[in-house]
Amino acid sequence: MPEFAYIARQSSGERTQGVLTAASRQEALSTLAAQNLYPVRVEPVESEPRLGFSRTRVPGKHLALFFTQLADLLRSGVPLLRALELLQRQTSHRVLRGLIGQVRDQVADGRPLAEALRRHQHVFGPLAVSMVRAGEEGGFLEEVLKRIAAFLEHQQELKSRTVGAMIYPVFLLVVGTAIVVGMLVFFVPKFAPIFERFAQQGQLPWATQALMSASRFFQQYWIPCLLAVLGTVWAVMHWARTPAGREQLDRLRLRAPLMGRIVRLLAVARFCRILGTLLRSGVPILRALAIAQDAAGNSVLRQAIEQAAEQVGQGRSLAAPLGASGQFPEDVVEMIAVGEEANNLEQVLVNIAETIERRTARLLDALVRLLEPLLLIAVAGMVLFVVIALLGPILQSSSIM
Repeated sequence: MPEFAYIARQSSGERTQGVLTAASRQEALSTLAAQNLYPVRVEPVESEPRLGFSRTRVPGKHLALFFTQLADLLRSGVPLLRALELLQRQTSHRVLRGLIGQVRDQVADGRPLAEALRRHQHVFGPLAVSMVRAGEEGGFLEEVLKRIAAFLEHQQELKSRTVGAMIYPVFLLVVGTAIVVGMLVFFVPKFAPIFERFAQQGQLPWATQALMSASRFFQQYWIPCLLAVLGTVWAVMHWARTPAGREQLDRLRLRAPLMGRIVRLLAVARFCRILGTLLRSGVPILRALAIAQDAAGNSVLRQAIEQAAEQVGQGRSLAAPLGASGQFPEDVVEMIAVGEEANNLEQVLVNIAETIERRTARLLDALVRLLEPLLLIAVAGMVLFVVIALLGPILQSSSIM
């Protein structure tokens, strides 16, 4: 019998959580009601996936293609089992092909498609599972599958655009640093015998002295420096996996100059698009908020959304607690309030996401255009310093002679 993890409030308002066993989610809700508990969130506990797919990821483009083709087949009148068999044979991605086979076997055993997908939620995602469940219950599964595919394609496009915009600046930074370090380790030491005579005569400029000191340091301690850098990266990554470290890192991201605003806008846009897509597909608002808060990608925003969800569960509006958190832009909060008053929140949320994404794209392009010349100037400045430090003593001796 499946298990359900719950978060509920007692009659006194105190929050409690735990796990209970029930035949269905409805029975779990009835059990909580019999215990005078008011449920805030009730979710099935995920069972361990089979066949070694527990930590395997499937690219978004393959998932989007799967949902698109499944929607087209079902819309053409092909039975679900037959459609899954066809997709299993046609899918080129090995892991996804195995997962589709497992989903097909579970559907053949009489389980709903949403339940079969839920057993592999680590791959398909809670958004797809909840939307498919709503589509099966409402009788519009084909439409929901199309929406899932469109959402995945849009998210993949946004991710590709963001990563693509940052490739060139990162490339400049890495190559520039490698060039300077290579000059210090391999090129500058060849001038050491020449500069020793100038040093004995006291004619070595400060720039050359600093350059030679840096070169000797990197030659002698490049292995400890490399180990220190790798150790620092490992320590930061390990710290970032802890709850406190993740929260602190997310706060730093939001407060970072230039990039902080972009990070915040991208997280808000992702939250609005996911919430709007779920509500449009018939998913209850509390369940939709639980999925959207996890998909926001920032623990600070997640806490703000979770607190807002608790107030929504008590019958209050969504806009007020989001605005009180101070984590959402005022115009976004105002539009959400208008959407709630007009009873078209799902459409307003999608419109907000599209507006923010266009604004973020312009900000990201402007930031990249600013970073490129700055990095070029920085790399050129470092190379120029090395050249001046190397040629300075020679030019100084020529002028004296």
